[in-house]
Amino acid sequence: MNDNVENLIIERLRRIEDKLDLEMERGMETRERLGHLEEGMAQIHLSIASLSRRVDRVDNRLDRIEKRLDLQDTE
Repeated sequence: MNDNVENLIIERLRRIEDKLDLEMERGMETRERLGHLEEGMAQIHLSIASLSRRVDRVDNRLDRIEKRLDLQDTE
């Protein structure tokens, strides 16, 4: 009887270990996917910053053109 109980406990522990391994693998996959999302967000932020710099340069050029053509409003 004691061996039977011991075998049941060992079998149950193996099942728990298998489930734990599966959950650890899922956690690793989730962290990897999160890392990819963070990299994507970083790329988006870089793109926005680049576009902002370009718009600033266009704005500066437009200001210079308006000054040369004397088209600026007086405020």
